[in-house]
Amino acid sequence: MLTVFHTADWHLGQSFFGFDRDFEHAAFLEWLLQELQSQRPDALLLAGDVFDTINPSAQSQRRYYDFLARAHALLPELQIVITAGNHDAGARLEAPSELLNSLNVSVVGTVSRDAQGTIDFRKFLVPLKNHAGSIEVIVLAVPFLRPSDVPLLTEASDPYLDGVRELYRQATNEALQFKSEHCPHAAIIAMGHCHLTGGQESLDSERRLVIGGAEALNADTFAPEVAYVALGHLHKPQHFRDGSIRYCGSPIPLSFAETGYDHQVLRLKFDTGQLHSIEAMEIPRSASLRTIPSHGAASIDDLLPQLTSLELDGSLPPEQHPFLEVRVVEDQPDPTRRKRIEEALEGKPVRLASIKIESVARRADASDQSIEQDNCDLKTINPEEIFLSAHLEKYGTAADAALINAFREILLQEVQA
Repeated sequence: MLTVFHTADWHLGQSFFGFDRDFEHAAFLEWLLQELQSQRPDALLLAGDVFDTINPSAQSQRRYYDFLARAHALLPELQIVITAGNHDAGARLEAPSELLNSLNVSVVGTVSRDAQGTIDFRKFLVPLKNHAGSIEVIVLAVPFLRPSDVPLLTEASDPYLDGVRELYRQATNEALQFKSEHCPHAAIIAMGHCHLTGGQESLDSERRLVIGGAEALNADTFAPEVAYVALGHLHKPQHFRDGSIRYCGSPIPLSFAETGYDHQVLRLKFDTGQLHSIEAMEIPRSASLRTIPSHGAASIDDLLPQLTSLELDGSLPPEQHPFLEVRVVEDQPDPTRRKRIEEALEGKPVRLASIKIESVARRADASDQSIEQDNCDLKTINPEEIFLSAHLEKYGTAADAALINAFREILLQEVQA
């Protein structure tokens, strides 16, 4: 029996509307270390988006390497497999591979080719051993794939998607050949950082993976010989193909759209080449996210009494104060909006992260009144026309004289500067 933990989308170093998430990430990693120590799995899989940006802060890198070092100290036999996501710099993640190998950590961040341009499919294979030292699982550790990473198919209907499928097909064949030669009874796990057709995404925090066109893969990208597919990218836990293809989800909510998500790490057990069981381990939240109103949006006059009467736990330290998003509906600009909201929240143990504005006007109502701007270049653009068009499109009404005069004054100052 081999036990594997599946996690993904840590996004270490995320800046959340200007607020740091280090406290929450530290709490998650501490919880994960405790689970590793108490349950003593054989392996941990991290399926991409270790960091939130390709240039992570020094603090977030310390969190990452401290976790790996402590995990190895607690469980020297623990095998850790990490792949790069679309938020990661794959080459940078791979850079300390020789050092990380000494900690039993395997990192696959890039697709490697030889001098002739042939992909090194063997690089993706990471064997996992049980306590007896026998290979019980072969991990197909595939990082986030960019268009330049995939095989070039001359007659493909979609070069990128068909190329991804071809890469997984050839990599799976490599794993099957390795299995037949070294460990006939081993199971195959594929890792991926991608968007599957039918997957529910969080638009506020998940970047589109490929610019232009469709990017979603079909579940049949993964061959039936693959016992389990450990995915990253979509932050909501979800599964496909009878549960053998899964997103474990993010460990903390990364946007207000994720407030209601269940955050988890998946515990998998394999026996004699078969997936035996899957269990979800709930991750406790160290800081909450709240929206007012809880559904939809409201006018500023309706919101202010709700904010004033908001009851919160005053005993929490500042790093655990709830993040708050206020959703306002309005039909015209309000320069006093933020000041009024901040005054209503003054002294309350809460972090005002976002004021989300929803316009009463509909784009369709303004479309026939919009200024025609097709076939124009920068030399022909009139800033005031752009401003008037944007105001009409957002609010459904024409800007009044005072607002137009204020815009002209700002424009004049910019020209004179």
